[in-house]
Amino acid sequence: MSLHIGAGPGEIARCVLMPGDPYRARYIAENFLEDAVRYNEIRGMFGYTGTYEGLRVSVQTSGVGMPSMDLYARELICDYGVDTLIRIGTCGSMLDKVKNRDLVLAMSASTDSAMNSYRLSGTYAPCADYGLLSAAHGIAAQRGLTVWCGNVLTTDAFYGADPDDWKNWADYNVMAVEMETCALYTVAARHRARALSILTVTDQFADGARLSPAERETSLNEMIELGLSTLLAAARA
Repeated sequence: MSLHIGAGPGEIARCVLMPGDPYRARYIAENFLEDAVRYNEIRGMFGYTGTYEGLRVSVQTSGVGMPSMDLYARELICDYGVDTLIRIGTCGSMLDKVKNRDLVLAMSASTDSAMNSYRLSGTYAPCADYGLLSAAHGIAAQRGLTVWCGNVLTTDAFYGADPDDWKNWADYNVMAVEMETCALYTVAARHRARALSILTVTDQFADGARLSPAERETSLNEMIELGLSTLLAAARA
């Protein structure tokens, strides 16, 4: 048992899907995994282990923001031997061409956070595991999903002081904004694990469009299935 995860030895699989929302973790366990068992409920951060097409998979809530992701990703890797982590979450598009319901595979993560400056004296550029990135892109293309690969912004502030700051990032071709990827990629790199963020666009900054609750549900199912299929492909590689 780690400080924040109540699982015993062997209760967490080596492959983990990481949604931010505990109720999304429960939804995945109940609708996509077989024989899922909950191993954690400390602080309401639900974690489950089951099987997906014969592969043992865990689903662990990450919470919101870099500090929370940093904490859970590190404990999964260092205390439970997890070696493959895929974040599944939502993002806001900062480019006209990246539309609502599109999928974004975060190739790398810029950030406005100071977290990595505490670890390193320079400017660190965390990136995805290429094997996971390539597998996810190939599966998405086979399924006819609209998928983009590129840089995302991991921000510390959901409600920023300047509502137009996203335009500065868009000028540098940063595709979308979210709140966890930079921490995930940094922790995975430090501890030699594989990591990828798969994101569904739910908000478009350029035109203000947002997905309805029904649209979010169907789009998130596509993302969940892509994440699970990518874990399966990586395990079989």
